[in-house]
Amino acid sequence: MHIVVLNRWPRFSDERRWDNELERFEDLDHDRHQISYVVDAEGATGVLADRSHIADFVILEDLTDLAAVCDAVRGIADRVGPVDHLVALSEYLLEVAAQVREELEIPGPRPAEVSTYRNKLTMKQLLADAGVRVPRFAPCADVETTARVARDIGYPLILKPVAGAASKGVHRVADEASLRSWLESVDSADYQIEELIDGTVYHVDGFADHEARVPFQVVSRYINDCLAFETSGEPLGSVVVQESALRERVEEFARACVAALDMRSMAIHLELFVTQDEEIVFLEIAGRVGGAEVPHLINRLFGVNLSWVWLQAICGEPVSLPAKTSDPSGGWLIIPKRDRLPAKVIHRTSMRGSVPTVWRELVPSPGEVLDPDGSYDSIHSGRYILVGDEAQVEADIQHIIENFRIETSLLPV
Repeated sequence: MHIVVLNRWPRFSDERRWDNELERFEDLDHDRHQISYVVDAEGATGVLADRSHIADFVILEDLTDLAAVCDAVRGIADRVGPVDHLVALSEYLLEVAAQVREELEIPGPRPAEVSTYRNKLTMKQLLADAGVRVPRFAPCADVETTARVARDIGYPLILKPVAGAASKGVHRVADEASLRSWLESVDSADYQIEELIDGTVYHVDGFADHEARVPFQVVSRYINDCLAFETSGEPLGSVVVQESALRERVEEFARACVAALDMRSMAIHLELFVTQDEEIVFLEIAGRVGGAEVPHLINRLFGVNLSWVWLQAICGEPVSLPAKTSDPSGGWLIIPKRDRLPAKVIHRTSMRGSVPTVWRELVPSPGEVLDPDGSYDSIHSGRYILVGDEAQVEADIQHIIENFRIETSLLPV
């Protein structure tokens, strides 16, 4: 079997950072299979297999450049042989991989299939048709049409990219004047508007099997939310929910979403609202492993590496998921960087010694310069993974938020 992997994720050797440690492409059998890689400069550091056992290796400047990726995979096929599987685990590469498969007639998900869990309009329409409660929504057309529809939905509302990720480009819009202003600053064809739901946001992470069933899932409750993290610099975290009637309802809701979207042989990351009246409302779903510290916590609590399970499924290998024999909990927290400019760390607190549920802590060292860019997996003011009882972990996360301190000095740009 010839497998081509698209990879943009780095691996770190400084013994501090655990990012991407679960995307273990090197554990694929490079002797049994022919395995080739198409990577960018950072992704090249994430390929730890012995180069002598790699069938082909191509470095590109930009893995979202469809023409360049197509040419690279075509060249690999010419040199090595026909491609049986094209692997992409990053959400930002799912559509590129689907288009390359279609262009080069490689087996696997095509663009129409990927759109069900990448295109937010498509996913909500399919779920609404299946009777799942979703926010009222509409595509952004011209300004006048969008403003008229927005009046029916009601303000405040949410403006978001149709195919975005990690709350990038998402805006809470208070009134029509603000909506018109935003629409003038973006390509409205790439955006949608939707009803603002007042509720607590939960996420469900697991695996959908080849029959669109969900044999493994973990329900978590966010502390703050991704939008506040991106726009207001609020800390972001979540806590794994232990057994309850609400958790059972959320799990059933997740199964209904996966079945309605016919998601098969992939990791899932579902986000949903639970209102004050405990109504469950869909937010969005992704056909990938959850971000931030989610996969690391799940692997620690349940011994399930969702990236490896998904990789096995993509490559046609048998997937084995252990049965849950206990009901553990844990959580994670990211305290974002304070500044939008480069800043040198003067002092920061460590919470490891004073919070016994902390399993992992990543804080910058005094003298270290914090780059203002980066998503959840960059070095922030502080990153934590905690293990313990649900209530205790949530209390400890709040304790860290209240007591963590960092002092920085801005540097000239």
